[in-house]
Amino acid sequence: MSIDFQASLAETARNAPSSGISAVATYGRARPQVVPFWVGEGDLPTPKFICDAATRSMAAGETYYTGSRGIADLREALARYHTRLFGKPFESDRFFVTASGMHSITLAVTLVAGAGEEILVPTPAWPNFAAAVGVHGAVPVTVPMRLTNAGWYLDLDDLAQKITPRTRAIFLNSPCNPTGWTASRAELETVMEIARKHGLWVIADEVYTRFVYGDSPRAASFHDVAQPGDKILYTNTFSKNWAMTGWRIGWLEADPSLGQTIENLIQYSSSGTAVFMQRGAIAALDQGESFIEHQIARVKRNRDLIANAFERNPRIRFSKPEGAFYMFFAIDGEPDTRALAFRLMDDIQIGLAPGDAFGAAGSGYLRMCFARTPESIEDAVNRLMGWLDRPNQR
Repeated sequence: MSIDFQASLAETARNAPSSGISAVATYGRARPQVVPFWVGEGDLPTPKFICDAATRSMAAGETYYTGSRGIADLREALARYHTRLFGKPFESDRFFVTASGMHSITLAVTLVAGAGEEILVPTPAWPNFAAAVGVHGAVPVTVPMRLTNAGWYLDLDDLAQKITPRTRAIFLNSPCNPTGWTASRAELETVMEIARKHGLWVIADEVYTRFVYGDSPRAASFHDVAQPGDKILYTNTFSKNWAMTGWRIGWLEADPSLGQTIENLIQYSSSGTAVFMQRGAIAALDQGESFIEHQIARVKRNRDLIANAFERNPRIRFSKPEGAFYMFFAIDGEPDTRALAFRLMDDIQIGLAPGDAFGAAGSGYLRMCFARTPESIEDAVNRLMGWLDRPNQR
């Protein structure tokens, strides 16, 4: 007798969407010759000084359970880091250590939205956020962005018009994965005003705030425009700045009055993060500034290399990203970019993420992570340009 186990699962679990990025990555990983540009991960390993701090902690016997909020030393290091970065004082009781940036996002969703309630999500966007909203029984309401001659554009009037009595929060990722759109201080202020007017939360995903290409050491932040009493949750991770993707450690920043509730939610999801990982994170925060600067210089060179090549091909439509480390582009005559991503792996051995994985507004686009060696980026671009020049690709 055959039993349909799937049918007896919770509806939210059954409806959890598959990742379009994972489908491409699974196909590509079985082909060792394919160069992976599909995920948001660079090719640099975690720096030795971070690994050494974790190793010393394990050798010292710090392998026991720990508090759900995170060890005091790490929370204090997070406060120091934010004080340096934003030029104003931060207290350690604002910070809660999480088991990855994804964990901080799921905590934020759990904190503000229940079954049937809505969160506004500008798209194209990293697919895990909208999926996390749905898995928790809430409803992601997309606000499509547009590619204009001046770059990607978020219509804030359209954002405000999507608010309903069920809306609980606005999610904003800036600098944005996948488009590289980076909100100005004025845009953040307007979003904050909309949230205040309607009594909404803002979930600020500022994971890429250090990856900007102007003169500032960071992007504009809700920290620049927030006022006392504003309802903001900040989600972040150690993954990008310090090449710690596999460590699975992040943080959630919130008003200290939410501390007990956040502690409860951590207790019933991960129960806390290993102390030796937190020791590595402290080293990253206190000693990792030169590594961040090295990464930014590297990806800026790669961004410019790709943009210069793409500008010479009239079939490619793109906006030079202001932040993050992704090129999001379309190729005229290639609307089905999911199929195209598989063809490119077979034809020229480069692995790109299909744009529809980032929502309907991303259909027709491809995403390339350029946090890799300049040599591998140049080689991939040359392969793609050569592929486009083939007679059967015109």
